[in-house]
Amino acid sequence: METAQVMCVASRPLTATFQRVYVFVILDIATRRIVHWNLTRHPTAQWTIQQFRDGLPIDAPYRVLVHDRDGIFAPPVDEALDAMSLRVLKTPIHTPQGNGFCERFIGTARRECLDWMIPLNEQHLRRILAEWMPHYNRERPHSALGPGLPDEPTDRAALTGHRLAPAHRVVVSARLGGLHHDYRRERVAA
Repeated sequence: METAQVMCVASRPLTATFQRVYVFVILDIATRRIVHWNLTRHPTAQWTIQQFRDGLPIDAPYRVLVHDRDGIFAPPVDEALDAMSLRVLKTPIHTPQGNGFCERFIGTARRECLDWMIPLNEQHLRRILAEWMPHYNRERPHSALGPGLPDEPTDRAALTGHRLAPAHRVVVSARLGGLHHDYRRERVAA
């Protein structure tokens, strides 16, 4: 049974002007892939329902959705999820271990991104996360995946032992102004 775990990031990052911004994330537990994310300063039940409509694919195999007891998951949200044929499981009260996958994601987002950058406002936080989320899904190894990537790259250059094949080179791309880097192998043009 495929499971999507949903959470609202508990840290609710503050901007440089001390505005609280709520980050909503849908996390696929099996692949550790971020399926959908968005942020707002004023989450409502209607906004949360719309995030589920936008974020969960119609043909997705998800049957179970786990979320915490945050106020944005009001009864109308659970009713809308039930109408989407999703079984809702709520984590136990005051038990962060019950939401371990999401707690791990929150810690990773803080350690690798938000502890190093102070967003000026909601739009700046959106730009930071728009650059970091693809890094999280496509470039950052996840130890739970052996270590693997949630979105495995399709182009694999050949390795011979611990050396690159003669017709390949390593290319580096900076992320978030050099906070992170992505290293890829690519074929050298002849």
